[in-house]
Amino acid sequence: MPSGISIGVVGGGAAAVCLIDALARSEGEPGSLTVFEPSPHLWRGRAYQIDTEILRVNATADDMSVRAGDPGHFERWLRAHDRVTGVARDTDRLSGARFAPRAVYGDYLEDSAYAALGRLRRDGWRVDIVGEAVKAAGRMPGQVLLGTGPGRTRAFDYAVLCVGGDSPKDVYELGGTPGFIADPYPLSATLAEVGEDDHVAVIGSGLTAIDIVLSLASRGHRGPISLMSRRGVLPGVRQRPTPLELRHMTPVRVRTAAQGRPRLTIEDVAAVLRAEFRDAGADLDGVIEEIIRVDLEDPVDRLRRQLGEVDSPQVGMRILQRAVPETGPDVWPLLREEDKVQVLRAHYRTLMSLCCPMPPSSATVVLDLVQAGRLEMFSGLLDITAAHGSGFDILAADGTAFRADKVISAVNASEGRIPSGALPLVTSLVKARAVSRHPHGGLQLARATSRLTSNGRPDPRLYGLGNIAAGALFFTFGIPSLVDRSQDIVAAILEHRATVDAARSEAEPAAA
Repeated sequence: MPSGISIGVVGGGAAAVCLIDALARSEGEPGSLTVFEPSPHLWRGRAYQIDTEILRVNATADDMSVRAGDPGHFERWLRAHDRVTGVARDTDRLSGARFAPRAVYGDYLEDSAYAALGRLRRDGWRVDIVGEAVKAAGRMPGQVLLGTGPGRTRAFDYAVLCVGGDSPKDVYELGGTPGFIADPYPLSATLAEVGEDDHVAVIGSGLTAIDIVLSLASRGHRGPISLMSRRGVLPGVRQRPTPLELRHMTPVRVRTAAQGRPRLTIEDVAAVLRAEFRDAGADLDGVIEEIIRVDLEDPVDRLRRQLGEVDSPQVGMRILQRAVPETGPDVWPLLREEDKVQVLRAHYRTLMSLCCPMPPSSATVVLDLVQAGRLEMFSGLLDITAAHGSGFDILAADGTAFRADKVISAVNASEGRIPSGALPLVTSLVKARAVSRHPHGGLQLARATSRLTSNGRPDPRLYGLGNIAAGALFFTFGIPSLVDRSQDIVAAILEHRATVDAARSEAEPAAA
C-alpha cells in the first residue's frame, strides 16, 4: 500500500493558515505536514503581529474568514472572544461595520491554525513545526527537496511556498542613518524612538502610512507629520457594507466567456462589468470618474468627499471592491499581455487604493489632523538626504523643502514580490529550472491549480500561494483570495496523489 502523503509548507503566516484549514477539511488520507517558519510571529505574519490596538484590519469580518464556504467563521470567533474578554469596541461609528484590531485577528489566525492542526493530528497526520528558514530547494523524481542549511535537507511529496511579502524598500538609501526607521512594525516599539514634538516624515501614503499616522496620534504625538509620496494618493474610504452578490463578474462566468478564445481583452472584461452594473442599477460612469480623478483631485478634498459618501446608496464602488479581489485572479491570466502592461502601468496603484480602503474612523482621524494643521501631504517627492548634524532634508517636486527629525519608510515592497528572506530559496529553484520568474513579479504558476511552472510546464509537486504569485495572478494577498487558492491547491495535490496511487496499484500486479 502507498505510504502517507508528505507536504512541506514554506512560511507560517496567514496564507499557511488558510492552506492548513483547507487541508484539515479535505478527504485525503493521513500523511505528514511540515511547516517552516523562522519568525517568532508564527501564524501572524508581518501584518498581524502583536502591536497597538489602534491598528485595525481594513475589511469586515465576512471578508476575513479563513474557512472556505463559511464567511461567518471569523464573526463567530469574534463573538466568543468578546464573551471571554468582555471587550467589543471595534465598531466603526460612521459605517456601523466592525473592524477588528489586527492583533486580535492575529489571535484568530493562531486559534484557527492550531484547531486545524489538532484536527489533522486526530485524523492520523504527523505535524511538525520547524523554526528555520528554507534557504534552498530542488527537485528529484517524485519529490521536492527543502534545505534549511548544510546537512539539513528534507524530502517531500509536495511543497507549497507561502513566503509572504517583503518589508518596505529603502528607496533613498537611508538605512543605518540615525532617525530613520526602515520597517515601522511593530509600531508600539519603533515609535518609542519618536519624540512628542518631533517632525515626522513618512515616505508613502498607503495603508502602512495611515497606520503610522494613527499610531502617532494615539500616543499623544504633538509635532508635525508629513506624508510624502510620488503621487500623493491616500487609500479610499470604505463605505457602509450592503448585501451584494456578483452575478456576471464571477470567476465561472468569466472563464465561460473566455472559452474558445486565445485571450480576453480589456473591452471584453468591461462588457461583463457593464452587465454587472446594469443589473445592479449601479452607476458605472461614477466609478470610472472616481478612477480617473485619483490623480487630479486634491487628496484632502478626495478624503473629505469620500467620508461624505460612506452612506451612499450607489453600490458601484462596492461592486468594484468585491469584483477585483474575487474575480481578478481568474481574469488576469486570460488577458492579453499588452492589456496587463497597461493595467499595471496606468491603473494598478489606483485600483489598490480603491479596493483596499481604510475604515471611515481612520479617515476621520486623518482629516482631523489635517484640519488641525498637524498633518500635511506632499506629492512629487524628489529626494531625502541626511542633514548635517541630525535630521533629514526633504525636497518635493513643487520646490517645497523642509527638515524633519525622523523619517519612517512606508513604501510598498518592490514589484518583484519576492521577499529578501526568500531570495536564496527562489534563486535555487530557478537555477534548478524548477520554476520561472514572472516578468511582472513573483513566479509563474498555473491559475487553476497554483502549480509553479517552468517553461510553461506546471509542476504537480510545487505550488505557490500569496504574494509569490504576483504577476501570474492579480490581487494575491487578500484573505478571500488566499482561501480560494488554498482550496485549489489542496484539491490539486489530492487529485495528483490519487492518480499516482492508482498508477502504482496497477503496476504492482504486473510486477508480481
